[in-house]
Parts: sequence; C-alpha cells; structure tokens
Amino acid sequence: MPRNSVVNLPFLGFGLGLRSRHYVDILDKWPDVDFFEIVSDNFMDTEGRPMDVLERVAEHYPIILHGVSMSIGSVDPLDAAYLKRLKRLADRLNSPWVSDHVCWSSEGNVQLHDLLPLPYDEPTLRYLIKRARSVQKALDRPLILENPSTYLQFTFSTMPEWEFIARLLEEADCGMLLDVNNVYVSSENHGFDPFAYIDAIPRDRVVYFHLAGHTRFETHILDTHSDHVVDGVWKLYTHAQRRFGGRSTILEWDEDIPDFKIVHAELNKAKTALRRAGIAMPGKSLITKPAAKPARAHAR
Repeated sequence: MPRNSVVNLPFLGFGLGLRSRHYVDILDKWPDVDFFEIVSDNFMDTEGRPMDVLERVAEHYPIILHGVSMSIGSVDPLDAAYLKRLKRLADRLNSPWVSDHVCWSSEGNVQLHDLLPLPYDEPTLRYLIKRARSVQKALDRPLILENPSTYLQFTFSTMPEWEFIARLLEEADCGMLLDVNNVYVSSENHGFDPFAYIDAIPRDRVVYFHLAGHTRFETHILDTHSDHVVDGVWKLYTHAQRRFGGRSTILEWDEDIPDFKIVHAELNKAKTALRRAGIAMPGKSLITKPAAKPARAHAR
C-alpha cells in the first residue's frame, strides 16, 4: 500500500448510520443522504432480509464499513478468519475503506462487547503499529481508526491520547475517523482541552467525522448515541472542519432511535453549521457503486 494512501480517499459528503428502524423510510423514499455507514459486524455472517435491504441501499448510495470487533489492541492474535470475512463484505459493497476503534474488545478469543481503553506508552504503540499494518495488508484497503470515548486512564501511560493516535496514524500509514463527540466526552471526563486534541492530529490523516449525542451524569459523560448533538460538540466540529479543510461526516444515533425525519434533520444541522461558519466542502467524488443485479422480489 503506497505511503499516504489515505490522502486520495473520496469525499463522500454527509451520511447516516444505517439502522433497521429506518429501513422502510429509506427504501420507500430514497432520502437526500449522501452515503450510509453500516456496523460491519452486523452483516458479515448474515444473508436474508438484512443483506437484501443492504444490497438495495447499496444500489443507490455508497456504503462504508465501521466495525466494533476487530480488537486491534488485544493481546489475542489477529483473527484471520474475521479479517477474511470483513474483506469479503467490503469487496461485495465496494467500500473504499474499513474503520474500527483504537481499543481492545476481546480476551481469550471471547468478545467482551465493549470498546476498552489502552495504555498510551511506547510498547503499546509499537504493538498497534505492527497490527495495523497487518490488518491493512489483509483487507487490501486503508484502515481508518477511530478515537474512543474513555472513562478511565492508565497511570503508567507516558503520553496523551492525541499524541499516541497521531503517531499511530503516521507510522502505520492509517487514516483517522475523528469522532468529535468522543473527543468532547473524554475531555469532560479527564479534564483536557478538546481543541488542543483536534489541533494535534495530522491534517492529512483525518478521513471523516462522527457526530453523536451523549448522556451527562453527575460525575461523567457517557457516549450513548441517544440524543441530539450538544452545542459544545457542534463548536468542536466546526473547529475540526476548518482545521482539516472539509471532511465527510456521519451522524450516529443508536439508542432511543427516533423517526427518520428527526435523525435526518440532525444531520442537516451539520451542513447549516458549516454554512454559517463559512466553511466550504470539497466537491463530492463518489465511489463507483456495485453493478445493479437483475430485478427480483425483495422482502420488506
């Protein structure tokens, strides 16, 4: 894979996480959304109606893959069978990249169903660089890594998260999925400057953004994806878009999911925020869609 391969990835525009609650709205209306992001783990081992719907959506919109089970920071060996299935899905949907998280989520080959934090030190960094390079080779496409939301820190970390991630991106030649809400959540939980975090990330490494809502408790903020994006996150997002020169955006809403029109309106707030800030987006360069298949009856 050539150096700086993430620089030439396409700008896709403004998209949504594809959720089953909204299937009918999407299939009936083909709404004004530029692209969709799927949780790849939900489609890797399924056919039937979920894949039928996904393939119909893929005939109209670019689809990108976002995973939660790669566990790139685990001490377990990389799961070759998992990566093979993931590549097969990415090939099937013509996804330009695959994303996952800077975290660990398995132990003894058992999935823990959580995105757990890592220590930020030299041995962990070297370990992740090696594994990220191996993943990109196995997938034959760029690996895009997302900053996690965190609720604890390791006392033996030797560098801040933003330095760790910046070095990982450069030395493993990966792209970044910059989750603006996660930066905000972690900054509130740990007391750092979220704008300094954004400014520490290399400009040519950010491929796209995540936006989401969260839940505030007395002692901490929890990344729940269950509400509207708050003002502080919108301000941070505008700052990030200005710094990185215009990147694609996905809005996530995964708990207490409302009607499609509410989620769609929340996505459109991103466009409004950028217009008000005078930030121009690059022209869309959409990836080639899969060839249409012969017409057939579809489950609804």
